Amino acid sequence: MAQNKYDKLKKEYKLAWDKYTQKDLAEVFKLSDRYKDFMSKCKTERECVIEFVSLAKKAGYEDIEEIIKSGRRLKAGDKVYANNRDKMLLLFVIGKEPVEGGMRILGAHVDSPRLDLKQNPLYEDNGLAMLKTHYYGGIKKYQWVALPFAIHGVVVKKDGSVANIVIGEDENDPVFNVSDLLIHLSAEQMEKKPSKIIEAEDMNVCFGSIPITDKEEKERVKLNILRLLNEKYKMSEEDFVSAELEIVPAGRARDCGFDSSMVMAYGQDDRICAYTSFEAILKIDDPDKTCCAILTDKEEIGSVGATGMHSKYFENKVAEIISLCGEYSDLKLRRALENSFMLSSDVSAAFDPNYPSASEKNNVAYFGKGIVFNKYTGSRGKGGSNDANPEYIAKIRRIMDKHNVSWQTSELGKVDLGGGGTIAYIMANYGMEVVDCGVALHNMHAPWEVASKADIYETTRGYLAFLMEA
Repeated sequence: MAQNKYDKLKKEYKLAWDKYTQKDLAEVFKLSDRYKDFMSKCKTERECVIEFVSLAKKAGYEDIEEIIKSGRRLKAGDKVYANNRDKMLLLFVIGKEPVEGGMRILGAHVDSPRLDLKQNPLYEDNGLAMLKTHYYGGIKKYQWVALPFAIHGVVVKKDGSVANIVIGEDENDPVFNVSDLLIHLSAEQMEKKPSKIIEAEDMNVCFGSIPITDKEEKERVKLNILRLLNEKYKMSEEDFVSAELEIVPAGRARDCGFDSSMVMAYGQDDRICAYTSFEAILKIDDPDKTCCAILTDKEEIGSVGATGMHSKYFENKVAEIISLCGEYSDLKLRRALENSFMLSSDVSAAFDPNYPSASEKNNVAYFGKGIVFNKYTGSRGKGGSNDANPEYIAKIRRIMDKHNVSWQTSELGKVDLGGGGTIAYIMANYGMEVVDCGVALHNMHAPWEVASKADIYETTRGYLAFLMEA
């Protein structure tokens, strides 16, 4: 077709699928298979970090704490990681240039919406052993009932020993359930607002129903559950107090669509960006500038706590990096942070034909059109957003186009409908350039989220291009 003389003046976000060769398609599906395996195995922050550390070690990364103890210095090309309580992970590839000249940073989070067990969760009610929960992050509570759930997490006992628990993933395991009211008795329930259809205090997990044989005891079903827990995990009821147990959807990540073009998995917000960031930084060997991947915790509840982005952990470890590379000073640390470029790697909302009124079609992401850049997130009048600088966005455009990365732009829904936030504004407090980008999803924050395999592939390529060129 002849090129129109005005074509160069227009911008069209094209489907990435149209540019792929057979070799490209093979790579798209290989990456997605690795991703599905990771998502099926890693359903908590701890599981993600432990798996990433294992893979990083195989790729030649060393624990920064061991390097500090040894008194060794870091040199260009060295690869180190910093593990914050198995819930936050930093990966560094040391560059040829001084760290104070700035870093290239990818920042994603590994926590996802879920149900957590309360500290005193176990009780019996009319012959059923039940577990009290507290939801984590923003969820539509009515989506989290009448599903098969698994329990993942740790129980830390007074002596310091740790029991790792995963129940519900093996096909021979039992699964768990938060019940819903049958439709025949739901006339009053269905009149409620969606936020009130299921009350948070009613989201209790059914945990068992067989009593102990001693009929003289009270709460016989609860006692039987405690007996079983003690036999398998050597735990008592009090050990729930120092446990971190998460209720998550049971089952593997799966191909989605008759053409297997998509992935359906729990926790893609934001492990999809964590995984693609990890894949990208593993391909960096000898950069000019130091490269870093931040895989942080607690984003879904405000990036708080010792393992969230508001903590000083990242800043402290950059200080250690500077010290291990040469002579440390606070001024070098400040310069390193201010001179850095960052992609705040988090998901966006994909256009959904079932809900077209939620999006403004010229400013929404579409499945298959590549990595998504959000100049701003926030809510309504950009409240709480980073709102990236246009000079920086132009730089990112040049990098993506140079490497033939399919990219698009988006907002998080129509202006007055709502919105959301990421860690971008936290990092921008250092004065560094930051823009939000990542993969677009359907069903965000639901038990099962959906992403395009083409977008997973293009996002990995985009992150790699950024680390090489920014």
